[in-house]
Amino acid sequence: MSFFLGIDVGSSKTHALIVDEMGQCVGFGKAGGGNHQGVGYDGTEKVLEASFTEALKMSGVEKAHIAGAGFGVAGYDFPSDREEHLKAISALGLACPVEVVNDGVNGLLAGATRGIGVNVTAGSSNNARGRNRNGKEGRIVGNGSSFGEQGGAIEIVQRGLQIVNHAWIKRIPPTALTQIYINAVDAKNEMDLMEGLSSERYHLFPFLAMQVLEAARAGDEAAQKVIHWAGEELGWLAVSVARQIEMENDDVDIIQSGSVFDAGAIITEPMREVVLKYCPRAKLIRLDGLPVVGAVILGMEQAGFDGYAVRKNMVRTAKELVK
Repeated sequence: MSFFLGIDVGSSKTHALIVDEMGQCVGFGKAGGGNHQGVGYDGTEKVLEASFTEALKMSGVEKAHIAGAGFGVAGYDFPSDREEHLKAISALGLACPVEVVNDGVNGLLAGATRGIGVNVTAGSSNNARGRNRNGKEGRIVGNGSSFGEQGGAIEIVQRGLQIVNHAWIKRIPPTALTQIYINAVDAKNEMDLMEGLSSERYHLFPFLAMQVLEAARAGDEAAQKVIHWAGEELGWLAVSVARQIEMENDDVDIIQSGSVFDAGAIITEPMREVVLKYCPRAKLIRLDGLPVVGAVILGMEQAGFDGYAVRKNMVRTAKELVK
């Protein structure tokens, strides 16, 4: 029997999955973030090795029996990144054909019909990738707010800080976000918060977005505006990529992947409004399963195997394996 490997390398975590030709997931491994922009290519190589070794041990599969491998890697943004990523992958000692893509493709392959449509990822930051029936691909830069691409956790946190500052300078009424941000860095008061962030004595991290979401659910108007804004921004990512692949007037699947979407309607509804305004036949789908399934499908493609025929079984058994 043949086996296939997929590794999803994110900025905060890495998942490896080994699957047989029936779609049964037999091995799972995890490691920390491996985006080379944060950990270097040595760091990418280390998380690949750690997650693969764990998955291989659980599966009991011999490395030589892996017939194809796919890698969706955060930070693999441009063709110039390819050589170094393949070098890191080669350290795994695989004899099978491999392919590497940006991690935004994982959700597309895992969730869209035959991998056709648009995937919007909102995790630590954001990303969006798409592909049409003719193979035409679409994308965003994937480097966040510097390029006006918003909606992930760190962008929510950054937008929240702007709102906290607006309250401090009396541009807007007081907000519950102020105390949330003070507590997050253990600042003495608002002045100390602003001084500490300005001097980089204090630092804000993506997980703070969850507290912004909680404040929004609790009724804080300023927090609600931040989350509504983030949802709209994610909608624009989807619309932009759908336009690139010429599917804005088609029955296009828009996959929502990443932890930010766990917030539910408070962020998905504003996204939906934007998407349906410009892509009226779009179908928004919350990814049901792990994005690493998409990396496995990519690996199967390298071996000439139709991963979509067993995708449902992969999704189901992957959930069981990581419980």
